[in-house]
Amino acid sequence: MTRTVLCRKYGREMEGLDAPPYPGPKGQEIFETVSKQAWQEWQAHQTMLINEKRLSLVDPSTRKFLQEEMEKFFAGDDFEQAEGYVPPQ
Repeated sequence: MTRTVLCRKYGREMEGLDAPPYPGPKGQEIFETVSKQAWQEWQAHQTMLINEKRLSLVDPSTRKFLQEEMEKFFAGDDFEQAEGYVPPQ
């Protein structure tokens, strides 16, 4: 049986993640409130940000930036895009 969550990005019941994406309270919060689809979309967007902006995950300010952008992404707020990015039609 598929586990469902009320996804905070889409505002509806959707398939949930199989496990928390990382340890600790934040990972548990994401596990309980973010759908598998929204998490996969965030991972793709995060990868694009890291590559296009040449971010270093060793830098604590980069990790903080990505955490803030993730919160905006799931909340439906305006979030950072790569320069020149045009979403597919």
